[in-house]
Amino acid sequence: MIWLTWRQHRRQALFTLLGFVALAAFVVPTGLSMRHAYDRLSLAGCDGGTACAAKLDEFTNTYGALVFVSVLMLTLPLVVGLFWGAPVVAREVEHGTHRMIWTQGISRRHWALSKTALLGGAVVVLAVVYGAGMSWWYAPLGRVDFRQNRFTQIFFDMQGIAPVGYTLFAVALGLFAGTVLPKVLPAMTATLAGFVAVRVAVTVLARPHYMSPVSRTESIFKAPGSRDDLVGDWVLAKSTHQADGTFVASGTVRCPAPDNCAAVTDFGLRPGAYNALLVQPADRFWAFQWIETGIFVALAALLVWFAVRRIRRIA
Repeated sequence: MIWLTWRQHRRQALFTLLGFVALAAFVVPTGLSMRHAYDRLSLAGCDGGTACAAKLDEFTNTYGALVFVSVLMLTLPLVVGLFWGAPVVAREVEHGTHRMIWTQGISRRHWALSKTALLGGAVVVLAVVYGAGMSWWYAPLGRVDFRQNRFTQIFFDMQGIAPVGYTLFAVALGLFAGTVLPKVLPAMTATLAGFVAVRVAVTVLARPHYMSPVSRTESIFKAPGSRDDLVGDWVLAKSTHQADGTFVASGTVRCPAPDNCAAVTDFGLRPGAYNALLVQPADRFWAFQWIETGIFVALAALLVWFAVRRIRRIA
């Protein structure tokens, strides 16, 4: 099965390797350049005040556009699922070669599990390399905004171990789609639609609730751009209250000083007014990574189980 799998997928492996080489040719030089500029401008010591504004502007003017490039890189797990997962069964059935392969002394179950294990092992290695590389590359971009939290879609989805779960899910979804729609293009279309739907649903509906959020408060009197104790936290909800807890308005109010704040007049804020925030603390990043990866690995295992059952019934 190892030799057969290699023979059938060597072209995909070659194109994937070339894609990674091209990606590395972009990531390594730009990553080194960003890190050099970050150190040269001494941005590590910036506290978000006016003294750092010029340095931050210089960095973001030079490298800020790379954030949009990183959005394209989020599609890599899906691309692997489309070109590695969807054709596994769909191509065999579409070409009729499954009738010969599954009558050569290898059961359908053995064929499916062997293929899944070999391809799954390969994509795990690819996903780990991708996640580590993207974590290294994106780090300077994430640090230049001291308000950045690690739970945002680009930061969270590109780094750590989450790409492993996404990639395994994409491949398993493609495998299952090929058993339901035994033609390559329809299977790829179903994989694309299913992957996007599940990813959006988990990101929007599930991720904010992996762990119970924490309630925190901050004074409304904060200098614009200053750091505070909420740096890196994921703010889920925010509102402004009087000192006695009376709700004033949705969102937050920030004033440089009590005697220099239009909101004090507009909202009738009194001494002791504060902003209330519902947050996921920054130190939960890795817990969230493990939880989300576990969700997608579990979904992948379930899809493989369904796919194997369907393969045993394909005529």
